[in-house]
Amino acid sequence: MRFVVLSALVSAVTFASARTVGPFTGTIIKGQQFPTLIEVDLEQLQDGLESGLFTSQDLVAAYVARINEVNSTLHMVTELNPDAMAIAKTADALRANGTLLGPLHGIPILIKNNIATNDKMNNTAGSWSLVGSKVPRDSTMAAKLRKAGAIILGKTNLSQWANYRSQNTSNGWSAYGGQTYGAYFPGQDPSGSSSGSGVSSSIGLALAALGTETSGSILSPSSQNNLVGIKPTVGLTSRYLVIPISEHQDTIGPMARSVKDAAYLLQAIAGPDQYDNYTSAIPWAKTGAAPDYVAACNYNAFAGKRIGIARNVLALNPPQPAVLAAFNTAVAQIKAAGATIVDANFTGYQQYLSNGNSSIVLEADFVSDLANYLSQLTYNPNNIHNLTDERNFTQSFPAEMYPTRDTRIWDAALALGFNNSDARFAAAYNVTTYFGGVGGILGAIADNNVSAVLLPTPLSPGIPALIGSPVITVPMGFYPANTSVVMNGFGNLVARGPNFPFGLSFMGAKWSEADLIGFAYAYEQRTFHRNDVQPYLVPNIEINDVVS
Repeated sequence: MRFVVLSALVSAVTFASARTVGPFTGTIIKGQQFPTLIEVDLEQLQDGLESGLFTSQDLVAAYVARINEVNSTLHMVTELNPDAMAIAKTADALRANGTLLGPLHGIPILIKNNIATNDKMNNTAGSWSLVGSKVPRDSTMAAKLRKAGAIILGKTNLSQWANYRSQNTSNGWSAYGGQTYGAYFPGQDPSGSSSGSGVSSSIGLALAALGTETSGSILSPSSQNNLVGIKPTVGLTSRYLVIPISEHQDTIGPMARSVKDAAYLLQAIAGPDQYDNYTSAIPWAKTGAAPDYVAACNYNAFAGKRIGIARNVLALNPPQPAVLAAFNTAVAQIKAAGATIVDANFTGYQQYLSNGNSSIVLEADFVSDLANYLSQLTYNPNNIHNLTDERNFTQSFPAEMYPTRDTRIWDAALALGFNNSDARFAAAYNVTTYFGGVGGILGAIADNNVSAVLLPTPLSPGIPALIGSPVITVPMGFYPANTSVVMNGFGNLVARGPNFPFGLSFMGAKWSEADLIGFAYAYEQRTFHRNDVQPYLVPNIEINDVVS
């Protein structure tokens, strides 16, 4: 595993080691209250920066020190941005001159290591084949963060190739980044593929992080790391220069500790992009009248709304008892908040479970979309131009751990014999859009006149993925402390155990993110389940250590 420790950023301060924790409180120095970084939200950071309590350089120093403190245990960050302190210094200077670029001005954010940056960091998707490769410019996601004033602090580890390589591997493992672990139980499966983003955000290694999702890669690690995760409508956030799986299903979204922070981040990254024609479908793309996702955080969002439950999904995939009990409690709370609860089944769900067309869509898309990404590299150190080249490299480069971790997903994609320009692809895609649309989430919404559909997050990603519709997950509960430990299939991670978090998902129609944010916020503000259990391991270092 490669990780650069930026000791120069924090060399003037001596810190204690990471600790097991109880409740968190801020620190008061000279009568001033410093926030605790595992609890702090964006508006509190803004207050501290505006008042001069600390600077953006202080934030970078504190977050880097926190990462250095726990990264050798949890392995969630693959590299830090060597320019982060210089960017923070510029942000502080702009602030001193009265220039602010937006709510994220001077705020450190981490991004998944398949979101390309045209700087000194690598863009790898966790593979050694792309180490040293260069892109012609920042990805649109990175460019939008910079335009909003955010400091891209570093890159987070991921399940290699966004969990699209092996049938026998583990969530959170990549050849380049090693094995990421969750912070709620020793050896915890962090879920994937945005594993490092989930763990980093969960223990306050930045304000928040960006993840990517094809089917579950934001929602699942957000759920399992006690976070809010927003999986946007495909096309709301640009995929330009994001290492792809599927142009029909890939999307980029925030992973944060609160709904409002996730909304702030979505506000910064959403919008049309000339380099991604899917974004031209955004309803407000031509008018520029973007929704106000932060203002959508409405405590009374449930009043008078019809909210559905996909009961047949619960029946065909019964959740664990602890998850089902928490879900039933959540439904009752949402009803008490003014919603009318109705059944809203996915009518094609049983047929979907036995249908293989969704695999065909991803396989054919990956063959085309990977080659397209590779064709844009301005430096391609290993001359990887297509999936065949990548498979050959992976199977011959020892650090890629082949065949212990296989390439069976790629083998199937290459054996398919066609890409997404083939008529056979169109036929398979039409089937999957039925399962996601009329027979899935869109049909459930239209047929039952509901504003959103509820499911426990472990059951929510698959159907919306097929149609590219949005989902938001919010912390809903934890497995009991006496839960038996269950290992993953690869044998190296605890897949379920004591104090593991899980979330509640709000699923909606395309472009309904503002409504879903309102529902998620209304539920979060009534429950605050994120505070029910603390991680077993968090960094000791706080802003006041750096400032003092």
